[in-house]
Amino acid sequence: MTMIIRDFRPDDAEAAAASYSAGRPHLVMSPKAVRHLVESAAPEQHYRLLVAELDGEVVASGRVGLHASSSTKGQGFANLSVNPGARGRGVATAMLAEAERHLARHGATVIRAWVDDEPSATAFAERHGYRKGRGAQFAHLALTAALPPVPALPEDVTLATAADFLADPYPLYRVDVDGTLDEPGDVDLDDYSYEDWLAEVWERPDLDRELTTVVLVDGEPAAFSAVQTDGGTRYWSAFTTTAAAHRGRGLATLAKTDSLHRALARGITDAYTSNDATNVPMLAINERLGYRRCAGEWSYTKELRG
Repeated sequence: MTMIIRDFRPDDAEAAAASYSAGRPHLVMSPKAVRHLVESAAPEQHYRLLVAELDGEVVASGRVGLHASSSTKGQGFANLSVNPGARGRGVATAMLAEAERHLARHGATVIRAWVDDEPSATAFAERHGYRKGRGAQFAHLALTAALPPVPALPEDVTLATAADFLADPYPLYRVDVDGTLDEPGDVDLDDYSYEDWLAEVWERPDLDRELTTVVLVDGEPAAFSAVQTDGGTRYWSAFTTTAAAHRGRGLATLAKTDSLHRALARGITDAYTSNDATNVPMLAINERLGYRRCAGEWSYTKELRG
């Protein structure tokens, strides 16, 4: 057996996207999105997409870098995906070692990783010195089923899509930043520039602007539900955000419901989402929409010393 851990090449995009969701159908990633994430990463992120080859075949990928949009520096991330048939052969161990070396070279003092809620995956993380933290859950909705109707619109509310903001998406950035400041999470994104947002959210090739519903209050964006698709029949709810001044009015429910109806009309059959286990309001919204838990993951942390 010959194992090689190396950096991503453009012709790896299809294999890297496949490894991202191998054994995890609730994760949606397209080859175009893989290439974009590599090409658009800010220099200060020191982003690397590692791939592992076994006997010439790409069987794993790992997304590694620094959280450059946080004012708390030195926070790294390392998220690995190994094809089920290649597990137990030392691939993850070799990739993790390279990821930790890379992050240490660039000043990381802590590494955060999302780990599948499976005994083998959590045991692997703990053997390598990682500490379990917060949980998150994935949920699935079959769009062949009847969806709840779109709620009635209050007099001051209208609906649009992200496609209506092609000329100037800045108002959506403002809603996103305002709406996520107090969301659960290990990393604060209080240094999230408009340029970073454009690269990481708006310019992603899998962002479906026609399915991303925007809720307007008196003509101004107040909430939206960002949607990514795989170019086929799978839909990923990347995030839903509401500006702080407009919470409590059901605008997140409105945005998500309208978006799902748009997806159903297009012929998309499977919708997926993920939420922090402590995000009770959004979990309740998803349950009312018919989403059901299909998988989970845990945030793991390791401090680097020396």
